[in-house]
Amino acid sequence: MKKERKNTKEEVLETSDIEDNNEKHEEIQDENSDETSVEDTEENIEAQSEEDKLQEEISSLKEEKIRVLAEMENLRKRFDREKIDSIKFGSVNFARDILSPGDNLERALSAVKKEEEHSDSIKNLIDGLMMVKKEFASALEKNGISKIDSVDKKFDPNLHQAMMEVENDDLDEGVVVQEIQSGYMMHDRLLRPAMVAVSKKSQQKSEVDTMPEIEANDLVDEKEAEN
Repeated sequence: MKKERKNTKEEVLETSDIEDNNEKHEEIQDENSDETSVEDTEENIEAQSEEDKLQEEISSLKEEKIRVLAEMENLRKRFDREKIDSIKFGSVNFARDILSPGDNLERALSAVKKEEEHSDSIKNLIDGLMMVKKEFASALEKNGISKIDSVDKKFDPNLHQAMMEVENDDLDEGVVVQEIQSGYMMHDRLLRPAMVAVSKKSQQKSEVDTMPEIEANDLVDEKEAEN
């Protein structure tokens, strides 16, 4: 009987030990699961932050790429524009220098009086100068150089340089009445301004024109005084 009781006690103790071990094992498992869930959460947060950083880097790289492409396009356009300008206006200094012989040719021909009788040699010389003038104008035209039409045009400070004023009551003020030296354009740029004489009203005409305005102002002042 004693042995049976002893065995029963031992069995009870073993059972209790087993249950305690099971409870401890479950507690350990719970602790491990909690730790695992915390670790998983931290890993997810770190992965999310890394993903956000990568997205920011990708966006930054895209913006930088777009900016670089835009700068390259602007450089290409500016290079093309400078290339065209260098072709069109590369000879601008030479063109200005060549205008001076043309001016002298114009003066020489303008000094010849058409109504006078000349010898055959002088006539041939004049005809030769006229041919040179024609070829000179053709060469200028081929290189995009054109003469500015100034006479009877309104004075334009962008094209003309006023050298004197000429009293002329038949024209409005600021009209070009004489061209002292021809002006030229090279494509769409001013190569040399035209030196011109500009019309103005005579002093007497200006006083007459201002009289009606003075009389009208006097009448207005009189009416206001009467009222």
